[in-house]
Amino acid sequence: MTLSEFRTSVSGGTPPETLSLPLQALWWDAKGGWHKAHECAQADPGPDGAAVHAYLHRKEPDLANARYWYNRAGRTPATGPLEQEWAALAAEFLA
Repeated sequence: MTLSEFRTSVSGGTPPETLSLPLQALWWDAKGGWHKAHECAQADPGPDGAAVHAYLHRKEPDLANARYWYNRAGRTPATGPLEQEWAALAAEFLA
């Protein structure tokens, strides 16, 4: 799936079944479902889940919590626009 196809899929009622938990989290976030997105990110114990978890807390904004999750993901905290971070994460996980 391309990033464009992923963005288009957000118009549906549920995320495509083939998406990983981090991508499901980004999908729900794009739909405005922060809490559902947070549940998906929490359900993935790996670094990808932690990266999305960090993004979501940055968006909240709860920057102290976001820094914790960036650290868990092994990433430098993002500082650019949230949309740019969302797109970069989606592209990375779709690759």
